[in-house]
Amino acid sequence: MPDAVVIGAGPNGLVAANLLADAGWSVQVLEEQPQPGGAVRHDRGVDPGFVNDLFSSFYPLAAASPVLAGLRLEEHGLRWSHAPSVLAHPLTDGTCALLDRRLDTTSASLDDFAAGDGAAWQRLHELWDRLQPELLNALFTPFPPVRTTARLAFRLRAAGGLRTARSLVLPVRRLGEEEFRGEGGRLLLAGSALHADLAPESAGSGGFGWLMAMLGQTYGFPVPAGGSGALTEALVRRLRARGARLDCEERVERIVVRGGRAVGVRTAGGRTVAARRAVLADVSVPALYGELVAAEHLPAQLLADLRRFQWDFATFKVDWALNGPVPWRAEQAHRAGTVHVADGMDELTRFAAQIAMRQVPDRPFLLFGQMTTADPARSPHGTESAWAYTHVPHDIRADAGEEGIGGRWDREDQERMADRVERQVERLAPGFRALIRARRILAPPTLQTLDGNLVGGAINGGTTALHQQLFFRPVPGTGRPETAVPGLFLASSGAHPGGGVHGAPGANAARAALHPRRLPGLAGAQKLLARRDRTGARR
Repeated sequence: MPDAVVIGAGPNGLVAANLLADAGWSVQVLEEQPQPGGAVRHDRGVDPGFVNDLFSSFYPLAAASPVLAGLRLEEHGLRWSHAPSVLAHPLTDGTCALLDRRLDTTSASLDDFAAGDGAAWQRLHELWDRLQPELLNALFTPFPPVRTTARLAFRLRAAGGLRTARSLVLPVRRLGEEEFRGEGGRLLLAGSALHADLAPESAGSGGFGWLMAMLGQTYGFPVPAGGSGALTEALVRRLRARGARLDCEERVERIVVRGGRAVGVRTAGGRTVAARRAVLADVSVPALYGELVAAEHLPAQLLADLRRFQWDFATFKVDWALNGPVPWRAEQAHRAGTVHVADGMDELTRFAAQIAMRQVPDRPFLLFGQMTTADPARSPHGTESAWAYTHVPHDIRADAGEEGIGGRWDREDQERMADRVERQVERLAPGFRALIRARRILAPPTLQTLDGNLVGGAINGGTTALHQQLFFRPVPGTGRPETAVPGLFLASSGAHPGGGVHGAPGANAARAALHPRRLPGLAGAQKLLARRDRTGARR
C-alpha cells in the first residue's frame, strides 16, 4: 500500500509526486494516457523530420518558478533553449513591437512607435523589479499567503500604493492608454493578456498582461531543448530515481471514501489501489467533484457552486512543418520565438467580442510559435517547425466569417478553420502558405481526447477572470488544495494559482498532504462563510 496515490501524470501531478517522494513517502501515480506529461508532450506526428509540441511550448512561468528550480531538473537532463528575441507583434503596415530580454532593445522598439514609450516601458519594469520577489512568492504559494501578502503590501506602498494597485486591476486597454502614447507598448501588454481568456476590456487584464510581459522581459519564453516532453521526461526520471511508481493507461473512475476519508482509488479496469495517507488529484475540478467523488461525500453548497464553474475559452491549434522560415514582412518577427498575430488593438477587442457573442472569430487572434527559431534541434536546417493556436467559444451559435463553421468540428469545420488561421498569418507573412510541407489540426474535441483535463479544449483549468481566482478558485470560499474530503487534495490547475506550467498547484497539494494544519477545509470554510452571512443578516 503506497502512502499516496496521485491521479494524473501531468506536470502538477509529477511535481506533487516528486515532493512526496522527497519526503520519504511511497508514491503511486496513475495516468489514463499511454504516456505521461498531460499537456507537456511532443511528437513527430506532422512530419518525421520535425518535432512538434502537442500542446504547450513556451514556459516563462517554469523559468520563474521556485518549485521547479528546487527540483533541479537540469540534473535529470532538462536543458532550456531561447529564441534570439522573446515576442514580436507585427502589423500589416510593416511596423513591429518587439519584446527582448535586453531591456534597451525592447525600449528602442517602442520608441519607434512613439518617442518616450521606451522610458514608459522601463518604468513598468522598475515597478516589476520592486514587486517581483514577493509577487512571485504570492503566486506560487498556497492562498492566502499571509506573510508574503504583508511584505507585498509594504513593497506596494513604496511603489505608489493605491495608485499602483489601481493600475494593476485596470483593463489592459486602459492601462496601455495611460502608459503609452503609441500602439507598440499597448500591443505587447494586450497580446500577453490574451494568453489567458481575458479580453482587453476585462478588469485585471492589465495586471495579467503586465505580469506575462515582465516575465518575458526577465526570463524570456524558454523552451525545453528537444521538445516540450523533455520537461516531462526529467520529472519522470527524477521521480523513478526516488523509487516512485508510474503506471500509464490506468484511468481512475472513482475515489474510494471510507469513514469520511479518502482511502484510495478504483480504476476503470477494476483495480483498487489503497492509499495509506493521501490521494492527490491532478484532474479538472468538474471531473473531481462531478465524477470521481460520489455526491454523498460532498457539501450541497459545493455542488451548487460547481454549476457556476466557468471554463476558459476553447482552443483550436494547427501544427506545421515548413520548408523555410516564415516570411514575415516585419524583420523583427523573424527572430522571435512567439509572434502575436492581430492587426492592432481594435482587432483584439473585436476577436474577444465575437467569442463573447459565441461566434467563431473571422479574424482570429493567433499565438504563433516558431519552434526551430527557439530550438534549432526541432527541424532540419533551413526549415521551421511551427504552430499557431487561437480561441473559439465552447457553445458556438454562429460564424462571424463566411465559411459557415458550426462547431461540429468534423473534418469540414476543421479544414475551414485551419485555412482561416493560415490566411491570418498570410496577411503579415505573404508567401507563408507556399512553404507548408504538412500540417496537423487539433480541434477542441481532439485536445480533450489527448488530455482529459483539457475539457472542450480549455487549457487553463478554468477562467482566469477575477471572479474565479484567489479564494474564488475553484469555487467561493476555497483557494487552497484541501477539499471537503479529508485526505483528498486538489493538485491541478483548477486550484490556485491556476494554469501555466509552473508546478505550483501540485507543490501546494503535496505540502498540504505532508503538513496538515488545522485550517477549515472546503466544507468548514463554506459553513463559516454561511454562519457569518446569517450573523450579518441578523445585525
